[in-house]
Amino acid sequence: MQVRLSDYTPDWAQRFEEEARFLRSVFGPEIVGFEHFGSTSVPGMKAKPVIDMMVIVRDIEAVDARNEQMAELGYDVAGDWGIPGRRLLRKGGEERTHHIHFYESNNPQIARHLILRDYLRENPDEVRAYSDLKERLASQFSETNGYSPAKKEFVGELEKRALAWSAVPGRYGE
Repeated sequence: MQVRLSDYTPDWAQRFEEEARFLRSVFGPEIVGFEHFGSTSVPGMKAKPVIDMMVIVRDIEAVDARNEQMAELGYDVAGDWGIPGRRLLRKGGEERTHHIHFYESNNPQIARHLILRDYLRENPDEVRAYSDLKERLASQFSETNGYSPAKKEFVGELEKRALAWSAVPGRYGE
């Protein structure tokens, strides 16, 4: 898939809300909550214009039970896509618009994603550094299969800083 990097736009939050309303109509009371995460959730961040959203559910098997229905609605059903306990749906085909990550409410991946998002929202220097890296990599790699692995080391270090930040007393219920 081709790398499409965009400046931040508040429209991403609106697209998240619209998709959340639609998914609630499909999954109903199975849904515990929604979270917008990833680069499109951070004001000022350059991003591929693909909304990363988390859908927290009571029972992950209820998501699996709707795979055929979601495929009929135009979603690519990708299974756990390398993260045990997650179910990933992709919307938009080659012009992807959403990555929808379903997690059961007790999954530890939820906190990891939200801590990184919140850390970036509170640290504009990190947002600039990450955006600059993305721009450099987008000029080097036209396809995501080169771009995404090239930023992996930076993101790993960023996650470490975010976890250290979250461990400060008073953050995340500590």
